[in-house]
Amino acid sequence: MRRSPVRSLAVLATVGALALTGCGTETSASAGGEGPAGSDSTIRAHQVMQLTKVHEETGMTLPEGPTFDENGDLLVVDVTAPEGKPKVMRVDVRKKKAHAFHTDGRGAYTSAQFSPYDGRLYLTDYAHGEIVSLAPGGGDQRTFFTGEVDGARMNPDDIAFDEEGNLYVSDSRSLSAGDAHARVVRIGRDGAKATVLAGGLASVNGISFDTGYQGLWISELTENRISYLRLDGKGGLASRHTAIRVDAGIAQTDSIAVDADGNLYQALHGRAAMAVYDRNGERLATIEIPAGARGLESATNVAITPGGTKAYMTVSGPAGGYLYTFDALAEGVRQSNGG
Repeated sequence: MRRSPVRSLAVLATVGALALTGCGTETSASAGGEGPAGSDSTIRAHQVMQLTKVHEETGMTLPEGPTFDENGDLLVVDVTAPEGKPKVMRVDVRKKKAHAFHTDGRGAYTSAQFSPYDGRLYLTDYAHGEIVSLAPGGGDQRTFFTGEVDGARMNPDDIAFDEEGNLYVSDSRSLSAGDAHARVVRIGRDGAKATVLAGGLASVNGISFDTGYQGLWISELTENRISYLRLDGKGGLASRHTAIRVDAGIAQTDSIAVDADGNLYQALHGRAAMAVYDRNGERLATIEIPAGARGLESATNVAITPGGTKAYMTVSGPAGGYLYTFDALAEGVRQSNGG
């Protein structure tokens, strides 16, 4: 059925307003340059391939949520892909080829991750406040969660699964500075119950468990900070505090990944780079693309090969969407594979 033009324009307006939080707000920053002065080192990422071009219909492209499937292929979402274009791509990094994995006429998907409970691929639909799932090989689309949580519809951005398959969602809700209405929402693995784990947050974006599943690292985009939510072991929150203040200049904190040593990889929206910290907040490294690369403004997310150190970073801007690679500081685990 042909969708209403008004509905289509409303969705595109939502996507454009996001620009997306990276989903964050687009800037005119140029890529490249050395990392900030200090004790941290600069790690150069190298281009693997171009994933997408800017879509005429939406005026942008935004690859996000890289995650490896059981065959070793990389799945990547394109947040601003229009109807008929791949919204999820399967990438063979060895052959440097990308193929359509999933498309539909509705979703604006900002992240992807496989569930440890049922093995399905879960996608967050920012524009419609939903979480959907696909069969591991694609197809069989199901709506896992939709509707309000504590009287407000979500803008789900990134996700993290605990060991039992319960979902923890960064609910951005607002991209305005000083508007602390964002939340972290916990959804039971059957999708029947959703509760607010933490509220009063500033455009929460990245979310990842620590290596022991004792707490969550979250990034708050409009405050450029990483907070730590300690869990009580019963599905609730024990405490929360600001853990790291990110000196990002014109950039903003985007998605987060955690390697086997507990190091945090903080993507930067507005700069094609990532900042790497240890669990105690010490900045260890800055991941940069080559200084000669032009038209790439943001590094939105990263996936580290499970059991290996080869990392793949999604980068985008007016030049299109690209995949870059670098050697991570430690091996990849579930917390560094999707979300």
